Amino acid sequence: MSRRSPLVNVMVSAAMKAARGLRRDFGEVEQLQVSRKGPADFVSEADRRAEQVLYEELHRARPRFGFLMEERGAVAGADAQARWIVDPLDGTTNYLHGLPHWAISIAAEERGDIVAGIIYDPLREELFWADRGRGAFLNDQRLRVSARTTLASALLATGIPFKGRPDHDPFLAEMRAFMTEVAGIRRYGAASLDLAYVAAGRFDGFWESGLSPWDLAAGILLVREAGGFASDHDGGRRIFDHGDILAANDKIHQMMLEVLKGVKKGRMRAS
Repeated sequence: MSRRSPLVNVMVSAAMKAARGLRRDFGEVEQLQVSRKGPADFVSEADRRAEQVLYEELHRARPRFGFLMEERGAVAGADAQARWIVDPLDGTTNYLHGLPHWAISIAAEERGDIVAGIIYDPLREELFWADRGRGAFLNDQRLRVSARTTLASALLATGIPFKGRPDHDPFLAEMRAFMTEVAGIRRYGAASLDLAYVAAGRFDGFWESGLSPWDLAAGILLVREAGGFASDHDGGRRIFDHGDILAANDKIHQMMLEVLKGVKKGRMRAS
């Protein structure tokens, strides 16, 4: 087993503390106070409380770091080259409907690179973590992306745009293209866990559009440290620019990239 870095230990400690409140409130989900943040996009009091706990714990451990958080937004730190990227509750809609599939996601960014990250599923007690250059792990077990080499045998994950989100037609074109090629497609509703599952070999690939850095940062590092590839939909590294992500092992990644490029070319010809 690889020893966790001090950065990972800080994130784990903060996540464990925030998880206690999230687990408690999940058991009383019908009593949660909920405010509407946008069409079909809800944020709960539990979400805000968890973010406050994470902010306090991470700031106490690294007071010079800045923050990028889902609710609080960007918070400048004394060290302009270091920040935490935090999603206190990824899978909020699942959470509010009593679906037991949600997670806490935290990443440490230094000089523009993600250097450490965790994704913690409190209900399953699964802690996915990675240090750059030292591998990815689930609790104490080393992770590797799947070894499948054909789309016909691949199980993919994605996210489906909902009310108030753009790009329904492009997504449907992508879905149609993949449906005829793969063994199955799943939509679980928590992008951080989708990426963690790619790193663990549970999913063979994942694609989605329009995500935020806090949805992606820790998961990107996990996939890469587990031997996989994570890119934008053009195969580049500008994932945070538009929130487009494609993650898989090397062979499946290339095949999925070709499918996405084909869909894009078809849309351009039709326009």
